[in-house]
Amino acid sequence: MVADNSSKSLSVTLRVWRQAGPAAPGRFVDYPARNLNSNMSFLEMLDVVNDELTKQGEEPIAFAHDCREGICGTCSCTINGKPHGPGHGIATCQTYLRSFKDGDVIVVEPFRARAFPLVKDLVVDRSAFDQIIQAGGFISVRTGAAPDANSIPVPKPDADLAMDAAACIGCGACVAACKNASAMLFVAAKVSQLGLLPQGQPERDQRVLAMVGKMDELGFGNCTNQYECSAACPKSISHDFIARMNRDYLKASLRSALKPTSNASGGGAG
Repeated sequence: MVADNSSKSLSVTLRVWRQAGPAAPGRFVDYPARNLNSNMSFLEMLDVVNDELTKQGEEPIAFAHDCREGICGTCSCTINGKPHGPGHGIATCQTYLRSFKDGDVIVVEPFRARAFPLVKDLVVDRSAFDQIIQAGGFISVRTGAAPDANSIPVPKPDADLAMDAAACIGCGACVAACKNASAMLFVAAKVSQLGLLPQGQPERDQRVLAMVGKMDELGFGNCTNQYECSAACPKSISHDFIARMNRDYLKASLRSALKPTSNASGGGAG
């Protein structure tokens, strides 16, 4: 049987959060969107609505986007109460209108988290993630050219897990889905990605302590193991990485506490 990929026309009402800036009051505004192609992506539909608003002399809806291929994680919207919309394992830009019914009211709002301050409308500032990466999400050892890197043996299970963790695109859906606005899944993915590889071992303890410390400093909430984060993740990052990071953090904390400190005066024992 040949699948029917023909498009259908539908009309919906967009109930969009509008807010001119972080200090301005915000409210939901309804916009009719008529005669849409069901094969449009959600962002293409927002483009159509913005074209109409521009023609009418109204301020277009501000939303963030870049690759529109589910790679960059920029297109972060909460659609009908769910980060990225009704699909599973996809970003907002991969959500298509065929996921909705003709006549639906679609509520669109920004990711809500204290650590993600609102910029305008559907755009939030997620630079807190950048600060967490800067705190330790890197390696300082030189890996050399590709042949040098390939000469370091990595067990297949570890390589597979590292690749799974590296799939994280840093979109922030895990934070938006969590009732505590926790960034544990994001941080766990970034910590595990490097902690599973030989090149990441020299700074393993320092990395997990620094990144978790920065996460707490920036005001993200605590993890209470509801696993909404992994359910909303567009790359289906497993919450098992959180347990892995917790073990690394505990071990690093113990080693740090037991590490001998140098004499304050710089002299040796007499």
